[in-house]
Amino acid sequence: MSDVRPDPDSALLPVPLLLVEDEPIMHVRLRSILGGLGYSDEVLSFASNIAEARRLLDDQAFAMAFVDVGLPDGNGVDLIRDLHKRDQALPILVISAWSEEQIILNALQAGATGYLLKERDDIEISLSIRSILRGGAPIDPFIARHILAMIGPPAKPPGEMSKAAAPPALTPREIEILTMVNKGFTNREIAEIMSLSHHTVECHVRNIYKKLAVRSRTEAVFEARAHGYLP
Repeated sequence: MSDVRPDPDSALLPVPLLLVEDEPIMHVRLRSILGGLGYSDEVLSFASNIAEARRLLDDQAFAMAFVDVGLPDGNGVDLIRDLHKRDQALPILVISAWSEEQIILNALQAGATGYLLKERDDIEISLSIRSILRGGAPIDPFIARHILAMIGPPAKPPGEMSKAAAPPALTPREIEILTMVNKGFTNREIAEIMSLSHHTVECHVRNIYKKLAVRSRTEAVFEARAHGYLP
C-alpha cells in the first residue's frame, strides 16, 4: 500500500485518467497509489485490453493515460501511438513488466512520456506519477542504464583519429536547470526556485535543446546522461 499523502490541491489534479492494464492485481495497486495522490475511483477508467481502451476513448477525452505494453489483444505501443496522435500533449506513462530495449524505445518513440517497471514498489511509482504531474519524464533507472548501454559511444566519421568527440558545451546554469528538469520540475517551478523569470528559464531550455540536438525533455535527459551531465 502507498503511504504518500495526497496533495493539498488534489482538486486541481488532471482528470479523468485512462488505465490500460489486464492484471487485476495491478488494478488494485493503481487504485491504491492514485488514491494516495488524491484521485477518487470515479475519475479512473480501467480497460483490460486495447479494444476496451479504444471504446472508452471514443466516449470521452482523458487527461492522462497509463498503459501496459503487453496486452491480451495486441501491443500497447500501438495504443500509445494512437493516443499520441489524438493528443500530442497527453501524458502517457508505461508501467510494465517488459524490459526489452527495443520495446522500451518503441514505446518512447511512439509518444510515451515515461516508462516504469512493475517491480518497483508503490512509493516509487507514486513519486514517478508526481513527476509526470509536474511536467517530468520519469524513466526507470534500470531501463535508463540499458538504453545508454545500447546507444553506446557515438560513431566516429571515416578517417577521424581516435580522439574522443567533445560533449556539447553546457553552462553551469544550463546543467543546474537540466538537473531540475530531471527531477520533474516544470519551467515555472524552476523559475520560482532559482529566482529567475519564466522567460529566462524557457530561453535556457531552448538553448539546452539546441546544444543537445533534442526536441523534448525526455530526450534532453537521455542525452545529458549520455554525456555525463546527469547521474
